[in-house]
Amino acid sequence: MEELLKTNDPVLISFVEALLDEAGIYYMLLDQHTSIMEGSLGFLPRRLLVASEDLEKARRVLIDAELGHELKPAAGGQG
Repeated sequence: MEELLKTNDPVLISFVEALLDEAGIYYMLLDQHTSIMEGSLGFLPRRLLVASEDLEKARRVLIDAELGHELKPAAGGQG
C-alpha cells in the first residue's frame, strides 16, 4: 500500500473516498480511530492509502478532480 494523501479535513477525505469508490480503486483510511481518541480536535491527520499498482490511477483521479495539490509528492519529487 502507498500513501496517497494525508489530511485532517474530513470533508476532503469523504470526497476522495467517493472519487476512489467511483473509480473502483480499493483504499484504506488509517489513523481515523487515533484521531477520535485525541478528542476529534483535528490535530492528527488521517492517511489514505491505495495499492501500489493503483497509485498512478488514483493520483490521476485526484488530479482530474483538481485535487492534485492535496497529493503526497510522487517518488522522485515529481507530481
